Amino acid sequence: MILVYTGNGKGKTSACVGQAVRALGQNMTVAFGQFMKRDGQAGEQRMLAQWLGPRFLAGGEGFLRREEDRPAHRAAALRVLAWARARVPEADMLILDECLYALDAGILTRQEVEALMAETRAAGRHLVLSGRNAPDWLVREADLVTEMGEIKHPWRAGVKAAPGIEF
Repeated sequence: MILVYTGNGKGKTSACVGQAVRALGQNMTVAFGQFMKRDGQAGEQRMLAQWLGPRFLAGGEGFLRREEDRPAHRAAALRVLAWARARVPEADMLILDECLYALDAGILTRQEVEALMAETRAAGRHLVLSGRNAPDWLVREADLVTEMGEIKHPWRAGVKAAPGIEF
């Protein structure tokens, strides 16, 4: 199956982590890659690294904020993509957090994501993709799409990001 967690609300990464925990509980092999986050940036990374060892990679350069940083972000995304493709033969479930952010920002191409989708389907693997702005073609192709919608967020009231909640 191809599962997509998208939308402007909080919870996409948390849904991916929950999906990993559920699969691990069924004795499945899980690989989990993060496209935008740097290693050591978020709390889930410590646990995922413990649980998954080399099947976890936080390979991002942070979020793309300046156009002059695009080449470094593209190189990082290609490293995560190559790592992900190498995991397809060994992982029952491949989770690619923030893949859709990379796609939307033009750091990954539609062709690259479609090729990975085809590889996972051909290998009989589950693929989980997350990030804002899931394109229509991906929504049509996916088996499950969940949209997280923001109703209320403390950030809007000036509350700073909290450890264990946002990171």
